[in-house]
Amino acid sequence: MTVLSEPWERAAPQMSMRRKLARLLGAIAGMLALALAVAIIALAQVRSIGDRVEDTYYPAIRQGDGATIALQDAQASVAAYVATCNEAALGPYLRLEGLETADGDTRAALAGDVEVDLAHQAAADGMRGWVERYAEPVITAVRVVEQARGAGGEGCAEVAATVRPAQADGDRLFESAQAAVVAYVGLLEEQRAVALTNKEDWNQVLLGAIIALVLVCVMMGSLMWLSLETWVIRPLDNLAAAVKVVSDGQLDKEIDATIGEGEVAVVAAHVENMRRELVHHVEELRESAKEIEHAHDLLSVQARELERSNRDLEQFAYVASHDLQEPLRKVAMFTGMLRSRYEGKLDDRADLYIEYSVDGAKRMQRLIQDLLSFARVGRSTAARTDVRLEEVLTFALHELEERIAETDAVVTHEALPVVHGDRALLGQLFLNLLSNAIKFRHPDRPPQVHIEARAMRAHWEVSFVDNGIGIDPQYAERVFIIFQRLHGRDEYPGTGIGLALVKRIVEAHHGRIWIEQTEGGGATIRFTLSRSAGPGAPGRASTERAQSTTLG
Repeated sequence: MTVLSEPWERAAPQMSMRRKLARLLGAIAGMLALALAVAIIALAQVRSIGDRVEDTYYPAIRQGDGATIALQDAQASVAAYVATCNEAALGPYLRLEGLETADGDTRAALAGDVEVDLAHQAAADGMRGWVERYAEPVITAVRVVEQARGAGGEGCAEVAATVRPAQADGDRLFESAQAAVVAYVGLLEEQRAVALTNKEDWNQVLLGAIIALVLVCVMMGSLMWLSLETWVIRPLDNLAAAVKVVSDGQLDKEIDATIGEGEVAVVAAHVENMRRELVHHVEELRESAKEIEHAHDLLSVQARELERSNRDLEQFAYVASHDLQEPLRKVAMFTGMLRSRYEGKLDDRADLYIEYSVDGAKRMQRLIQDLLSFARVGRSTAARTDVRLEEVLTFALHELEERIAETDAVVTHEALPVVHGDRALLGQLFLNLLSNAIKFRHPDRPPQVHIEARAMRAHWEVSFVDNGIGIDPQYAERVFIIFQRLHGRDEYPGTGIGLALVKRIVEAHHGRIWIEQTEGGGATIRFTLSRSAGPGAPGRASTERAQSTTLG
C-alpha cells in the first residue's frame, strides 16, 4: 500500500474574498449614495424653483403688467372726463377701483422676500396716492362745478380751466405711481431671471449627478467583473483544471498551493486533502477488490460444488426411492400373505408383530411415493401450458371422492381462472391442499373448504379457506419444511412431506405461498400463480360469481 506524505497545509489568507468584496462594494455604495443624494437634492431644487417661477413670479409679473396698463388707462380716462365732462369717459378709471398689483395668493407666496414686499408696497402706495390726491379730487371738483352751472357742453372748457392748476401735481403723482409699478415689475422679472438661472444650474447639477450614477454603475460592474475574474473565476478555472487532471486518473498529481486566495485557497486545501484521502481509499479498495475477487472465486467453486452436490443428491433420492420400491413391494406382499394365512393361528404377540410389519411396509411405501413426488418437482421437464384450474379442481375432487363422502366434507369454489403452468404439478398441488384440509378437520364439525381466486396486477392469488383446527401463527413457516410435523402420527397420519411438496410446486411456478388465520377457526392458505398469456382467462367480474360443489 502506498504511504501518503504529510497533509498539505496552507497559511490562512490575510484577507478573505468576502472582506475584499465587502470593501469594494462599500466604496461603490458610498459613491452611489453620494451621487444619489446630489441627484435628489438637485431634483428637489429644480422642482422647487420651477414651481416658484411658474406659480409665483409669472402670476405676479402678469398682475403687475396689468396694473401698469390699468393705471395708464385710468389717467387717460380722468383727462377725457375733465375735457368732456362725460361720465362715460370714467369707465377705465372705475375699473381701477379695487385693482391691486398682486392678489392675496401671490402676496402670500412673495411674503418672505423683503425687497419685493417693499417694492410692492411702494407701487400700491403710488397708485393709491395718485387716486386719492389727484383723480378723486379732480373728479369731485368737476362734478360740483357741473352741478352748479348745469349740464351743457359749452361749460366744460370753464371746468377744465378750473381744475387745470392741479394738472401738474397729477402728472407728477402719475409718473411716480407708474415708476413704482414698473420698478416692482422689473424687480419681479429680475428675480425670475435669477431663479431661471438657478434652475438651469441645478439642472446641470442633476444631469451631472445622473451621469455620475451611470458612471458609478458602469464602474461597479467593471470592478465586480474584474474582481470576480481575478479572485474567483480564474482561480476556480485553474482549480477545475487541476481537479480534472486528478479525476482523469492522475491521483498522484497534487493541487497547487498558490492556485488562489481567500476562500478559493481554502477550497483548494480541502480538495487536496480529499485527493489524499481518495488515494488512501483507492489503495484500500484495491486491496478489498483483490480479497473480494479471491472470495468470489472461492464462492464460484463452492457454488459449482453445491450445484453438483444438489444434482447428485436429487438423483440419489430419486434413484434410491425408485429402487426401494421393488424390495418394499415384496416385503409388503409377503407380510400381507403372513397375516392372511397365519392370523389367529399363532399367539396374540405374533399377530401384533405381523400387524406392525404390514403397517410399517405401507407407511414406507407412502413415504417413498411422497419422496418421489418431491424429487420429481425439481426434475420435471414438462412444457408449461395454459391450464384451467376448474379442470384441475375437478381432478382433485374425483381423486378424493371417497374421503369427501366419508367425512361429509363440503367443497365450494368461485370461478377459477386459467393460469400458466404444469398441469400435473398443479393437480398434485390442489390434491394435497384439499387432502390436508380434510385430514386436519375439527372434531366437532364436518370439514368445509372454500376456494377463491383474486386477480392481481401480474398474477392470480388463489386461496384455500377451511374450518379445521387451524395452524398457530408461530408455526406458519415451519409447516412448509420437509418432515416437519405439528402433531403425532397417532393423531394425524402422514409423512410430513405434503405442505413441503406444495411449497415446492408453487415456487417451481415462480409464485409464493403463505398461511393466514381464518375468522371463526381454521386456516387460509394463499399462493400465487402466473397469469395465462392467451385468451380464455376469466376477468375479475367473473371471479365474483360463486359456484358450489358438494360431495358426500
